[in-house]
Amino acid sequence: MPINPEAVGSKGQPTKHAWDSKDAILYALGVGAGAVDPLNELAFTTENTQNVDQQVLPTMAVVLAVGGSGAFGSVGTFNPAMLVHGEQAITLHGPIPVKGEVETTGQITGIYDKGKGAVIEVTSTSVDTATGSPLFSSVMSAFIRGEGGFGGDRGPSGPKNVAPEREPDHMVTYQTRTDQALLYRLSGDRNPLHSDPAFAAFGGFDRPILHGLCSYGFTGRALLHTLCGSDPARFTGMEARFSSPVLPGEALTIKAWETGDGEAIFQTAGGDGRTVIDAGRLSYT
Repeated sequence: MPINPEAVGSKGQPTKHAWDSKDAILYALGVGAGAVDPLNELAFTTENTQNVDQQVLPTMAVVLAVGGSGAFGSVGTFNPAMLVHGEQAITLHGPIPVKGEVETTGQITGIYDKGKGAVIEVTSTSVDTATGSPLFSSVMSAFIRGEGGFGGDRGPSGPKNVAPEREPDHMVTYQTRTDQALLYRLSGDRNPLHSDPAFAAFGGFDRPILHGLCSYGFTGRALLHTLCGSDPARFTGMEARFSSPVLPGEALTIKAWETGDGEAIFQTAGGDGRTVIDAGRLSYT
């Protein structure tokens, strides 16, 4: 059946997801940790370095909240090759432990008709099963090409988190690997769009593209190191919009503008200078 706008408010079944030290390291490697400034990143890429306690990159929340996507089952059927990640926000209520389990419940909080496609927004909350307290929450939106035109609300529009008209306060460039998507997918996102050339071609891409959330993780690393002193406890929230696909092997340049009161606006550019992540905002202490 086509997209069902009446699905707003629908919830998926709560889903539990556990992880351990190895999973945290694999995620960190999947978003490039260790390749740049290795002394700052040993805490995220090893569990047995003397005088360094293992920590978890805050953006790992996006792969631990896997249960939230279960709410998609109520929105109708569509070709998964036509789905691209639109926006992603996370809010953290404290550092993610090296080992743990969360129970995540997702809810459809928006279905918007953009004409050429549909936007589905899902909000999820992940509760630490050991304490019963919320550990993090996320809001994601997906753009499904070809599924618009059903006469629904167009949804929010207009500028958001606009960068100041001055040079950025911080600029960091990270090089992605040509096999970056193959490494990142081991953290759970096995969408063949990022690994199978035939599937990518069916979706309109010349070759498999990098996961948007992998670029998001690279960006989060840069923000963690430049604005939070590499301390995950200071990283409290991150939101951004994906504006252009990234190919594995591209360099990513993260630009951040400090705007005061524990907030920074950021953008990420691809190897040719185009903006690949925009409307970014970091909250930190």
